[in-house]
Amino acid sequence: MALVRYISSRKLPLLFCSRNVAANVDQFELPCVRSLRAFFSTQKLIGDEPVLVRDFIHTALYDPEQGYFSQRSHSVGVLERSIKFNQLEGRKAYMKLLEKVYKQSDISWFTPVELFKPWYAHGIAEAILRTTNLSVPLKIYEIGGGSGTCAKGVLDYIMLNAPERIYNNMSYTSIEISPSLAKIQKETVAQGGSHLSKFRVECRDASDLSGWRNVEQQPCWVIMLEVLDNLPHDLVYSKSQVSPWMQVLVQNKPESESLSELYKPLEDPLIKRCIEIVEYEADPISRRKEIWSKLFPKPRRSWLPTGCMKLLEVLHEKLPKMSLIASDFSFLPDVKVPGERAPLVSTKKDGCSSDYSSYLDAKGDADIFFPTDFWLLEQMDHYCSGWRKTEKDGTPSKKGRKRRTLTLDTSAFMDEFGLPSKTRTKDGYNPLLDDFKNTKFYLSVPTHNTK
Repeated sequence: MALVRYISSRKLPLLFCSRNVAANVDQFELPCVRSLRAFFSTQKLIGDEPVLVRDFIHTALYDPEQGYFSQRSHSVGVLERSIKFNQLEGRKAYMKLLEKVYKQSDISWFTPVELFKPWYAHGIAEAILRTTNLSVPLKIYEIGGGSGTCAKGVLDYIMLNAPERIYNNMSYTSIEISPSLAKIQKETVAQGGSHLSKFRVECRDASDLSGWRNVEQQPCWVIMLEVLDNLPHDLVYSKSQVSPWMQVLVQNKPESESLSELYKPLEDPLIKRCIEIVEYEADPISRRKEIWSKLFPKPRRSWLPTGCMKLLEVLHEKLPKMSLIASDFSFLPDVKVPGERAPLVSTKKDGCSSDYSSYLDAKGDADIFFPTDFWLLEQMDHYCSGWRKTEKDGTPSKKGRKRRTLTLDTSAFMDEFGLPSKTRTKDGYNPLLDDFKNTKFYLSVPTHNTK
């Protein structure tokens, strides 16, 4: 089956989506969230001048006072103990346990690495150990480490399964933008006290180039779990498929609390670079759509992962020999917002979840999360590594080193690197393998191949 729904009949059962499982628990509807629309000022949101869509989304999600995540400061949950899947009868028992856990927890969602701890993190650690160069000290960076469960699980696994010298010489750095989560991560990893000398948290924005200081010349790993879906995106618009793209800005309507879109010719460098990648070597499906669109032209809207593009540019500049492992949504159901790669904009009122049909309605009270186009992610990865750039005269070149990449469904990744038997119930149902149908893992490692 493509998707399974439970508890909230409108939401996904995957934990990436289980942020919505708590939708039926009234205690999660904080008064400040319920009344947010009454005092939310669009003037404060974007100011007097129009802003790019990515800046609007960043403010709507991360504004310290009115952003969605500042209103849900205790949104990421930590399970007191691991779920003993082998003791559960089957899917019904698992769903009942999840509902009980959410009702007992003052949080909005659990991450998959938390629900399936320690096995999820152990699969990631095994993937790293199989593909890393163990002749040099192992360095791991995690972007957006959540509650620290991934860090602890990876460190535990390496300590128990890798040669002693690997663990003794390794380092694990979490780059976390949230001060409250940074504190939780330290507490999680400190449990038992064995990893304190290996782990540190840097509270900063990973996409800020200045925060990285010196270039790391040694090989390293970067882990990003459920990071890409909440990165800001830009929106471009064209009157028809044969018309040029225009960048979309958000502006206040005069004498109104509502917002509207403004279309201008392309001039933002980040948007231009992203479009260059999208249009340079379109995948076969896009080519067929292009032929069809020329026969039947109509207005077009396309969401561009410019936040991901910016992050990859920074990572490749400061960590030129990095290997990358990322996981996220590959698609989202019931998306009402129009456009290619459009986000799901979901809110909750009086204990009930609902989805907006416009991202402009997200004014601090709604989560905005995007599917990841893994084909496009791979192209951006190659581009940002320097393999394919555009010369000053406009001609494309293929300088640098093309990376070795692999995209796997979550079930295939865990079958290969994890221990699926640990998350299987008595009747054979395995939520880690059976329910995560719209999530994938992306692995990328450098290569010396320059062709």
